[in-house]
Amino acid sequence: MSHSDAVVVAVALDDKHAFSKRSQSSIRLLEGLGVEGDAHCGEKVKHRSRVRANPNQPNLRQVHLIHQELFDEVAAKGFSVQAGDMGENITTSGIDLLVLPTGAILQIGEEAEVEITGLRNPCAQIESWQKGLLAEMVYKDDAGNLVRKAGIMGVVLKGGEVRPGESIVVRYPEKPWRSLERV
Repeated sequence: MSHSDAVVVAVALDDKHAFSKRSQSSIRLLEGLGVEGDAHCGEKVKHRSRVRANPNQPNLRQVHLIHQELFDEVAAKGFSVQAGDMGENITTSGIDLLVLPTGAILQIGEEAEVEITGLRNPCAQIESWQKGLLAEMVYKDDAGNLVRKAGIMGVVLKGGEVRPGESIVVRYPEKPWRSLERV
């Protein structure tokens, strides 16, 4: 599978646990930690509900990525979503993030590498932000399978600066591939 047109559209971070993140001209990924200065940066889980459940869990949600095409898809249904609005650190284009297998590695720009750990589970805050949007992000398909579309999560294997316009190269794990599950 070639993703030769895959690029970073935007990058964002926020040092508070806010729903949306602020766009930046660049972000720095820190190996084993996440996005420097972001509320979710760290070796152990930072997501508030997960910290309450067990603060010693490894942080499998260091970097949140969403593809721009999802925003275009929901815009056609009357929603307005911009980069960073749904809390993602990296907005991509030219790659369907949701079909990548667990363990795929994204080389972003010259240095940074992110290993994909799973799907983001969309939270109820999406509904309070824009009524009806949650139903676009999580629903059951015709076969009764739960579909989650609010992006993917990963861990930083190799740190580096990430800027809009940088290329993304996918390295696939050995087969058999495991479909992404909620993390």
